[in-house]
Parts: sequence; C-alpha cells; structure tokens
Amino acid sequence: MSLTRSRTFRPSRTVLGLVAGTGSPRCEGHSINRPELLRNGTTLWFGWDSLTKTGNAQTVFQWKSNGANDQNQQNYPVIMKVEDSRLKVWYVAPGEQWTSIGSARWSPGAWHSVQLGITTSSGTGGSAEVWLDGTRIALRTGIRTWDDLGNKPRWGTYGSTISDVSSTNWVDDPAMGDTRGDVD
Repeated sequence: MSLTRSRTFRPSRTVLGLVAGTGSPRCEGHSINRPELLRNGTTLWFGWDSLTKTGNAQTVFQWKSNGANDQNQQNYPVIMKVEDSRLKVWYVAPGEQWTSIGSARWSPGAWHSVQLGITTSSGTGGSAEVWLDGTRIALRTGIRTWDDLGNKPRWGTYGSTISDVSSTNWVDDPAMGDTRGDVD
C-alpha cells in the first residue's frame, strides 16, 4: 500500500523550535504519528522548512535507525548537518562509512525549504535525494537505507562542538508523502 496525495501526512501549521541550550549537546524531535507508513521497500518523501540560528547548528536531520548500539547495522543511513554555513548531506553505510553526497550554501537566520526522498531498502536498492530551496543538491542510488528494526525521521540540533552558545533549529510544517510534489 503506497501513500496517495489524499493521504499525505501534514500536520496543520506545526512549528517545532528545537533548542540546545548553552553547553547542551542536543535537542531533538522524532518519528511521526503514522509509523505504519514507514516500511522497507517503499519510496517516502519528507518536506519541511527550516531556519537555524547559526551557520554551525550541526546535525539538523537524521534518517535514524530504530534500536540502539548492537541492534542496528546503521545508526543513521542519511544525515544532514549545517556546518560552515552549508547544508551538508551524508550517506552513512554499515560500519560508519561516511560518504558526502551533496552540499549547498545555507544562510543562518533565513527560512529554507528542504525535501528528502528516500527509497527504503535493506539491501542495495535504496536511494536518497535532497532538494534545498528548489534545487537538487544530493542524489545517491544503490545504497542501504533501511535497517534491521526500521528507520524514522528525526529533526534536531545536536553534535555541535561549539559549547559556549545555544543552537536553534526551527522546523515548520513537516510533511510526508509519495512524491516531492506532495511535500513541497
């Protein structure tokens, strides 16, 4: 069963303010209220608008594996970071093998439109595609994107090495659908 446009998950004007206070390593929000839609062998699109307080908010999104430590082969197959005023997209293969799959300029203090397309696969039939402000900035195919216990979206601000300032990632109107058009 695939999603259809009429079943697109889009909460009504949801704005999440994810703030890691000074000296705090993380603040995050994760999953969706329709977890049955997250499964192996499907294509999912996630879309949201995001604003960070700084150009070094660090990790702002993970396609996070369920379970912990030895329960998964990949902690986070797809991860996005804001570093040096750039949105950087990574594919992380089993064994923590990081591969940069794209990046683009990120203006702190400005709203940005982000769409992520994931074809889920517990083998090598998966893909990840990221669009930022209407431009595709990353595409990787032939990858593993579904872990043993499944995956879920996770937004936040964490992993920063800057400890003397707070980090904020505002996430507006997150959505999930079948196509980029469903979530754009």
